[in-house]
Amino acid sequence: MSNIDLNLSHLDELNRTTAIVTGAAGGIGGEIVRLLVANGSNVVMADLAHCENDANSLIASLPHPTRAHFVPTNITKWDQITTLFRTAKDKFGSVEVVIANAGVMEKSPILDVEKVDQHGNLAEDNEFSKVIDINIKGTMNTLRQAIFHMKDNKPTFSDGSRGSILLVSSTSGYFGGTGVTGYITSKHGVTGMLRGSQLAASKHLLRINAVAPFVTPTAMSSGFATAWKKSGLPMNTMEAVARVIAVLAADPLRRGSCYLTCGPIIREVETSQKSLMGEWLGNDFVELMASASRFFADQGGYTLPKLIALDSSDTTGDRAK
Repeated sequence: MSNIDLNLSHLDELNRTTAIVTGAAGGIGGEIVRLLVANGSNVVMADLAHCENDANSLIASLPHPTRAHFVPTNITKWDQITTLFRTAKDKFGSVEVVIANAGVMEKSPILDVEKVDQHGNLAEDNEFSKVIDINIKGTMNTLRQAIFHMKDNKPTFSDGSRGSILLVSSTSGYFGGTGVTGYITSKHGVTGMLRGSQLAASKHLLRINAVAPFVTPTAMSSGFATAWKKSGLPMNTMEAVARVIAVLAADPLRRGSCYLTCGPIIREVETSQKSLMGEWLGNDFVELMASASRFFADQGGYTLPKLIALDSSDTTGDRAK
């Protein structure tokens, strides 16, 4: 399987576009902002309100600071992310690129079953809810708003697409050996989001792709960064991850792709997996899945079940009619 050679000429596609970047005040998000502005984009930076000073410092350091604007945003809050997109369009006129970079990892082991309440019962774990809310709900909020605000764009890129959405997954979105259960669960969800959004992307002439970074020197890896460096294992740089993200977001030929980036190694995961499916599960299964995909495409998508509406006091769960 060959390595992906990034075609930096694709970055020309970003010139005169407007991009929204979540989790943009620092880390990988900050490097994405620098790269987009350097290649002619206007960038609306979204991050939590307490990050405003960091965001303004980053903006001041840019060669063209008027091309960047910060909007304090909690991506789990629908009204705030609505304001984010409206502000971007009011300030710069349109949105052509959205990079859903914001994400968190749990601070304590979610499957730690030693924590009990005053009655000796297993205590509820709030860390899991936080990770799922930000990494899945927040990313889905970003994705939905991106589709809504870009679906009526004029053709923007050289392939005729109206916009580009880039989801940030992780190698944890494909593998799960680290035991960071909440983060792994959420990033598998982002990978599912990539796969499940392609029908909508095609319908609205949008491109949705993802990047799955390996270990990168951010706050998430701070607990083991020194030991990792001593081990000699490869590590990303934030600048390199930002470059992969920007190039894939700009590439007019990519739809439904995910670039797994591990230091010097960059591999396309989704297409590779599909090409090897026959060896993995058998050609009969591949043919079955292809037939099922054609069936649902002909139907215009999966026909959703009708569910009985429940009030908040009903804890039995939705029941299909």
